[in-house]
Amino acid sequence: MIRRRTALAALGAALAAPAPAQTGAFPDRPVRLIVPLAPGGPTDSHGRVLAEIAGRILGQPVVVENRPGASATLGAQLLATDTRADGHLVGLLPATVFRLPAMQRRPAFDPLRDFTYIIHLTGYTYYVAVRSDSPWRDWASFLVHAKASPGKVTYGTPGVGSSLHITMERIAALHGIEWVHVPFRGGSDNFQALLGGQIDAVADSSGMAPLVEEGKFRLLNTWGAERTKRFPAVPTLRELGINIVSNAPYGLAGPKGVAPATVRALHDAFRAALFDPASVTALERFDMPLLHLGPEEYNAFARRLFDEEGAAVRALGLRVD
Repeated sequence: MIRRRTALAALGAALAAPAPAQTGAFPDRPVRLIVPLAPGGPTDSHGRVLAEIAGRILGQPVVVENRPGASATLGAQLLATDTRADGHLVGLLPATVFRLPAMQRRPAFDPLRDFTYIIHLTGYTYYVAVRSDSPWRDWASFLVHAKASPGKVTYGTPGVGSSLHITMERIAALHGIEWVHVPFRGGSDNFQALLGGQIDAVADSSGMAPLVEEGKFRLLNTWGAERTKRFPAVPTLRELGINIVSNAPYGLAGPKGVAPATVRALHDAFRAALFDPASVTALERFDMPLLHLGPEEYNAFARRLFDEEGAAVRALGLRVD
């Protein structure tokens, strides 16, 4: 009887005790989302929309951290050094991530080895603009002036090695132009420099659209395969005789070694966020296409992009160190 009472007491105590905590559940704390550009631009604006929606789906907040600088690769550098790889740190990877290593003797990361590709999202729409009170009414007159003024015409971009920088240098090589690249930390700084007259032109994304609509900037071209809905009168580079299309795609990745189940949870949450009406509206606001790819497709795409961007950099002989 004593043994029976002891056993029953032990069983009762076990039932009354709290169950051990579940381990390995994802996410079990807020997810950090690194946006490698300054606040206020298209990447940051869209990233915050995605973060809010994905956080609701995941059941934990997705907290945006802006890390501008190093040609939008600081986020990639942070991912490459994260050894936990538990899915609680992710970042947006712009095309610069696949290009900059080819411009450095000692790259800070390897796009083929240091990341887990989760979901491809979209791409930028790019333009060249001048101040509305400038003497250049169209792209042709701007090129004529630049060619006649070697080393004097300046243009700004969000950074060395950016898609904007590379494309402007490709255009210069095609036309025998020598103009001066002025890198900035992000679009807002780039736009302010043009407004202040510190540079002659900007090559940047559709984050400049409000300044165009306010009559402060004049667009000279756009770099997509076709004209944009927002500015249908602005010709593409192809229409202007330059066979270049550039939309600089970007997506979401984590450090290398993120577990497949965690990748799937992140992909599914951010895919739902990407197709949410709030995200679609944000993309339309910046003339950005919806370009979804799943983990396997994005990984293959990243490898092709790394090869293509490296070839373009080597052809131009561009270095940053």
